This record gives sequence, C-alpha cells and structure tokens, in this order.
Amino acid sequence: MNTKPVLSAEDVKKILAAAEAHAVQNKWAVTISVVDDGGHLLGMLRLDDAAPISAHIAPAKAKTAALGRRESRIYEEMINGGRVSFLSAPLIEGMLEGGVPVTVNGHVVGAVGVSGVKSTEDVLIAQAGIAALGL
Repeated sequence: MNTKPVLSAEDVKKILAAAEAHAVQNKWAVTISVVDDGGHLLGMLRLDDAAPISAHIAPAKAKTAALGRRESRIYEEMINGGRVSFLSAPLIEGMLEGGVPVTVNGHVVGAVGVSGVKSTEDVLIAQAGIAALGL
C-alpha cells in the first residue's frame, strides 16, 4: 500500500497566517482558502473589506487546483484559448487564476485559493502561504 503526506491543521494555520501577512502587507482585501487533495475545505479567512463573492470564489479556485493537480490558471488559459467545452467539466467551478496546488515529494496534498485582487496578485498570496511550509 502507498502512503502519502497530508496537510495537518497546523500546516493550514501556517499557510493562512503567511498568506494573510502577505495580503495585509500589500493592503489587499482578499479571501484565502486551503483545501485537501480532494478539494475539501480545511480553512478559510476572509479579510476585512474583501468582497462577499470572494468567499465563494477562493475555495472554488483551490478545489480546482487540488482536483486537477495543477494551477487553476491552466483551465482559464484553455478556455480563453477556445476550448470552451471545458466549462462543462464536472466538479470544478473555479477555473480562474488564483488556485495553487501544494505539492510534497511529488504528491499534491491540497491547494490554496485566493480571490479579491488581480489574479496574478492572488497567486502571489497563495504562494506566500505555501512557502511558509518550507517545502
């Protein structure tokens, strides 16, 4: 039987704290979410003044990155490139840039999704959170 690493509650706290610090430092009002490898929500933080819709978009981006085992922007790029049939893909709704998988020893163990600022800035926040794990 194979074994793989998983995100602990402590890992989720580290990700959220580091991502929050990055967002606050830049004065970005966002929602940050962390999911496991199945796209199940492990933790979420909606910063002051973040748009209410971001609390729906951030977990969707994270779920898409976790289930697809790739950044959510890949799906956005495919759709923008003309492959609009991908909009009917089951179980994934956050096909926008801002979802980043968390990979440990080649295993996707979860993902971080961020929503609220420019997509490229959402990614920077997610990456700052993931970096706190020291992988």
